[in-house]
Amino acid sequence: MQVPLSDVQVLQDAADAETVAGEKDETFAHMKEWKRQYMRGISHTPSQAGVYYEALKGSSHSLAKGSRNFRPGSMRRVRRRAVFKNGDCNVVQKHLQRRRVRFLQDMYTTMVDWQWRWTLLAFALSFILSWLFFALIWWLIMFTHGDLEELHLPHNQEDSGWAPCVSAIDGFTSCFLFSIETQHTIGYGVRTTSPECPEAIFMMCFQSIYGVMSSAFMAGIVFAKMTRAKQRAQTLLFSKHAVVCQRDGCLSLMFRVGDMRKSHIIGAGVRAQLIRTRSTKEGEVMTQHFTELQIGTDESGSDLFFIWPMVIEHRIDENSPLYNMNATDMLQDKFEIVVILEGTVESTGQSTQARSSYINTEILWGHRFDPVVLYNKDLQAYEIDYARFNETTQVDTPLCSARELNEIYKIQEGFRTPARLTAVQFYCSPNPSTTSTHSNSSGYNSWCGSHQQPRRQRWQLSLPLQRGCSIDT
Repeated sequence: MQVPLSDVQVLQDAADAETVAGEKDETFAHMKEWKRQYMRGISHTPSQAGVYYEALKGSSHSLAKGSRNFRPGSMRRVRRRAVFKNGDCNVVQKHLQRRRVRFLQDMYTTMVDWQWRWTLLAFALSFILSWLFFALIWWLIMFTHGDLEELHLPHNQEDSGWAPCVSAIDGFTSCFLFSIETQHTIGYGVRTTSPECPEAIFMMCFQSIYGVMSSAFMAGIVFAKMTRAKQRAQTLLFSKHAVVCQRDGCLSLMFRVGDMRKSHIIGAGVRAQLIRTRSTKEGEVMTQHFTELQIGTDESGSDLFFIWPMVIEHRIDENSPLYNMNATDMLQDKFEIVVILEGTVESTGQSTQARSSYINTEILWGHRFDPVVLYNKDLQAYEIDYARFNETTQVDTPLCSARELNEIYKIQEGFRTPARLTAVQFYCSPNPSTTSTHSNSSGYNSWCGSHQQPRRQRWQLSLPLQRGCSIDT
C-alpha cells in the first residue's frame, strides 16, 4: 500500500509551512526529474569497479530536500574496495617481523599458495638438484675408493681383478645416471652396488627413502593446488549488480547467486557483511566496521537448496544498517557489502567458499532481477538461461529511505483504521484564535486552539486534510 506522491507535503519549519502549498508542484517536478536522471545514470553505466558514475551534489538525507536541491554533479571515480569481484582480497601486508622464517615453518601451505609457475619451477628444481647432489656424493665415494683410476675403470677391471663399489661407473655422468636410477628405482640392470663399500650401501638406502618422500611431497602439493576449494569457487557466480526494490511493501536489497556445474553444493549457506566507517560514542573512528546483514531467500533463511540460481534478499527493516539510507545516500555514501557463499563440494567432499562484493555504485535502486529459470515443455525439465543472469528490469520504487517509507505507511494506516484515528490529534489552521471542536468529513472530532499549535519538526511529513488541517506526527 503506497501513498501517492501528489498527496504528500514536506514541512521544514513554521515559515515554510505557509508556503508549502504553492511549492508543491515544483517540488514533485524536481522529484520526478531526480528519479529520471538517477535511473538513466544507473541503467547506462557499466558495473566494473573504477568506472564513472553521476553524483548528486548538495543533496540531503531527506527525500524532500534531496528533491528540491537536485543539481547534476560531477563525475567521480570509485576505486576503494576490500574484496574484488572475483573474490580476491584487496589487502597488502608490510612490516611483518620474521616473515620469511614464519613462512618457511609452514612450507607446505606456502608452496600451495604459490602461483603455478613457481610451484612447477620448485617441482622441477627439487628433483634436478637432488639428482645432482647425490651424483656428487656417489662420485666422491667412487673417487675415495679408487674406482676412477685408469686401471680400475670398467674396461680394465677384468684384467686387474678390481671390485668397484658400483659397477659400470667411469665418471660424473655415469654417477648422475646412477643417482636418477637409484632415487626413482628405475633399475636398468647395468649399474649395481657391490658389497665392497658399506658407505655405498648406506647411500643407496638413504637416496631411495629420500626419493619416495620427495615424490610424495611434491605430488601432494600439485594435487592440493588442483583440488583446493578455490578452483571450485570459479564456477560459482554472483550477479554484477545488487538491486534495491520493494518486495511485499518493504524495501529490500537483493543479489543473485548461481552454480554452473551439475554437481551441486551440499549444505550451501550465504552470508553478507557491510563494511563502512563508524564513529563510537567516545569519538573513535572505526574505518573498517563490519556489520552482519540478515539475509535469506524466500522463506528458507540463509540455507540454500542450491539447484538453480537464487535471489538473496536482505530486508531493510528497523534492524538493518541501511534503514535510514535513501537513494541519494546509497549513491554518495562510501560502503561495501561483502557476500560469502559457503558449502561442501558434492564430488570431493571438500569445503569451498566463494566471495564477491558490491560497492555503492554497483547497487541499482529501483531495479528487479529478471527470471532465469523457466520450464521447458519439450525437454520436460527446468531450463536456466544464464544469458539473463545479470539482467534487471526497472520498476517503480520510492526514493526515500525505509524509515521514511514506514512513517508514510503508518500515517496512511492511521487514516484507514478507525480504532487508531481516535488517538490522532488534528490541528486546524483557518481559525487558530478560538478554542473549539470541529468534526471532519469522516465524523471524527479534531481539537483546535491557539494553545495547541502544531509542533512541526524539520522535514516533518504530513498529509493534507479538509479546511487546512494536517496530522501532527
